[in-house]
Amino acid sequence: MGVLPDTWIREMSETKNMIEPYHDGLKRDGVISYGCSSYGYDARVAPEFRVFTNVDSVTVDPKAFSDQSFVERDTDVCIIPPNSFALARTVEYFRIPRDVLVICLGKSTYARCGIIVNVTPLEPEWEGHVTLEFSNTTPLPAKVYANEGACQFLFLRAESECETSYADRAGKYMGQRGVTLPKL
Repeated sequence: MGVLPDTWIREMSETKNMIEPYHDGLKRDGVISYGCSSYGYDARVAPEFRVFTNVDSVTVDPKAFSDQSFVERDTDVCIIPPNSFALARTVEYFRIPRDVLVICLGKSTYARCGIIVNVTPLEPEWEGHVTLEFSNTTPLPAKVYANEGACQFLFLRAESECETSYADRAGKYMGQRGVTLPKL
């Protein structure tokens, strides 16, 4: 399984709409970088945030998730409280080929500030906006900037196609748009 280069990412995005909208090359002028890099794609975070709060004293339960667990913020700068968490989504919509698995790593600019970005792998033939999980591990409020880079996706080609893709098994997060909450 090899990591795929910028030429492949560009071709797949321009001919198959794998990443939409696609930005060729890294944009850096005064922003946290985003776009196509040597062996990955740095995605942007959209200005839709769900910041976790304890105002209603609800329990976070992945089997019965309550929207009372968070407050919604549509903003260019999201402030995550100390030792707290927020959900967001990518600006980009992804369409993953059947013979590719995508993993995501947070950007070093955020990691060096104690802000961790988590994303589960994008499976073969999954598509949608990627829901991003931001953890503020610091004892201080932390900022996340909308429409700027948040994380890098690495594309890995398998030695052969899988027998059953995410689309084949009708995965519950297929085609998600916007910030998508946990589903059972």
